[in-house]
Amino acid sequence: MSLIKFIEILAILVGAFSGFIEARRKRMDLVGVFTVAFITAFGGGTLRDILLDRRPLFWVIHQEYAILIFILALIAAPAIRTLRQVVSERMIVIADAIGLGLFSIAGVAAALDANMPIFIASMMGVITGIFGGVLRDIVCNEVPMVFRDGKPYAICAFIGSWMFLLMKRFGAEPELALWSSAAVITALRLVTWKFDMRMGK
Repeated sequence: MSLIKFIEILAILVGAFSGFIEARRKRMDLVGVFTVAFITAFGGGTLRDILLDRRPLFWVIHQEYAILIFILALIAAPAIRTLRQVVSERMIVIADAIGLGLFSIAGVAAALDANMPIFIASMMGVITGIFGGVLRDIVCNEVPMVFRDGKPYAICAFIGSWMFLLMKRFGAEPELALWSSAAVITALRLVTWKFDMRMGK
């Protein structure tokens, strides 16, 4: 398994987890839990693939991704119902932050593989990182978190994407560039949330 694929799988799992939590908070049934988890896990990567003109879409090629989300939905729906009292906004933010880091770097790497210019690659990282959460919130009848809390959600992804690009440019080991950039994005997002750092609000 390639490192990028491994990171993509981790990102999908984290994205699905945040979808499970939000769907249960909205008291959705099993179909709702699966749907929200699916679009959270695959929304950003799907938009990335469409913009990069990659066909078939990544989750169509790897049907095991969709099967995994389906199985996890069957397990998660009753489990999260039982643990509803401990499900909080903090858990969603943490899951979002980890997913943001992993998805963003996977998006940048995919754009570079498609020979995109570096600025476009950085934007693909941001799009891949944030769009699944945007779709999740829309389906759950919420203004997307990235648009409403005033915190530099997308900027964290942008900074980390450029960190990855610069590390690659200066010859850093691929594994170091991938994991450290994803970690920086996650840490930045959590710091801005913890200290309530906001933009234009």
